[in-house]
Amino acid sequence: MTTLEPAVFSVRPGTLPLLISMPHVGTHIPADILATMTDVARHVDDCDWHLERLYAFAARRGASLLVPSHARYVVDLNRPPDNANLYPGQDTTGLLPVDTFDKAPLYHPGGEPTEAEVARRVAWYWQPYHDALARTLAELKARHGAVLLWEAHSIRSHVPRFFDGRLPDFNFGTAGGASAAPGIGEALAECVNRHGGYTAVANGRFKGGYITRHYGEPDRGIHAVQLELSQITYMQETRPYAYDEALAGRVEPLLDTLIDVALDRLARI
Repeated sequence: MTTLEPAVFSVRPGTLPLLISMPHVGTHIPADILATMTDVARHVDDCDWHLERLYAFAARRGASLLVPSHARYVVDLNRPPDNANLYPGQDTTGLLPVDTFDKAPLYHPGGEPTEAEVARRVAWYWQPYHDALARTLAELKARHGAVLLWEAHSIRSHVPRFFDGRLPDFNFGTAGGASAAPGIGEALAECVNRHGGYTAVANGRFKGGYITRHYGEPDRGIHAVQLELSQITYMQETRPYAYDEALAGRVEPLLDTLIDVALDRLARI
């Protein structure tokens, strides 16, 4: 009997000029790919855990949501299709990661993806997500005149491979100001810092990945902001990566306010 594979992504349409993209929340790895991988891959440790649950309030408000089903270990939807390094000179994982954030190998020796396999996964998994992303942005822009693309991400608070010490709680990226109207990233970080209890930075270690940089065109009315949220703010950062209702209950209203701040900025442009 053939096991049915899940759809590559789901789109949940909304009424606001807001699309929330969550490119790293998927956990599924097809059996044929998993057969080439080490046991560590099964844990999908580098997933952006529970963001659908954390951002459920935004869907209720009328945000559109774009959610993939497959893990970033299959293909990283937030990397360019040519696998260019978005942070030259810094260590990063690639379009088809070959190791985890902790540098544990994802493939058995000799099992790393070939060029043909890279091309296949881009065509089967990467391209459909990006087609849906571009289409949804175009529809929202046509309806509202301008649109906010909110790139929702999360990461462990300590990942020595990528940064020293503990990461700030809220890390906003606007490609150094190029992907959104001037000052949006800084206004969001200021809002967090005024709120108290959390730390925030704009265009620090995380300036925005491929999606933010590629789709953010403020001169055309598409404003892209990436939020890399430290997972310590809403969940258990070690296996089994449990959602923490109490922590999440405190951070959710702030996320709601931050979206208001960004949408208000767009309305006044």
